[in-house]
Amino acid sequence: MPNDTIDRSIKKAAGGGEDVEYENVTYEGYGPNGVAVIVEVLTDNRNRAAANVRNAFTKGGGNMGNSGCVSFMFERKGVMVIEDEDLTEEKLMDDCLEAGAEDFSYTDGAAEITTSPEDFDAVSEALTNEGITFASAEVTMIPQNYVDLTSDNDVKLMNRILDMLDDDDDVQEVYHNWNQPEE
Repeated sequence: MPNDTIDRSIKKAAGGGEDVEYENVTYEGYGPNGVAVIVEVLTDNRNRAAANVRNAFTKGGGNMGNSGCVSFMFERKGVMVIEDEDLTEEKLMDDCLEAGAEDFSYTDGAAEITTSPEDFDAVSEALTNEGITFASAEVTMIPQNYVDLTSDNDVKLMNRILDMLDDDDDVQEVYHNWNQPEE
């Protein structure tokens, strides 16, 4: 083994690798019954990340695809959820639409506001200035259609993929179009 490789390994183990560069990588693939899955990764080792994601897909009965094979089925949107019984639907809707929201829905004291990713910060700030607090607010990938898994085995395999990806430290986000049943 070359001395340079040994020296690099020793420095890395001792924490001397401050020049580590992280990169964002997106992997796409299919789970059981054609469930579309997008995995966003932040890693210092692209090969390790690809192997881990491929392993999760394989052990869950799915397979990795090429870049762009499922991303066309998703749309990037800003989504804010407000859970406040004191707010009136009409006032909240007016505030949201004035701020530049694309869509507004209100059900049982909870509102969901959808924005374009570009308008997310402006709408969020405008609503915060109105004294509104969010239960959640994020820019996410929204599937255009959903897939139901009818067999218990497919559900088990899909959960296995999601669990393995969740356990991977490099994985930042996982988006899928599985119409997950409420537990």
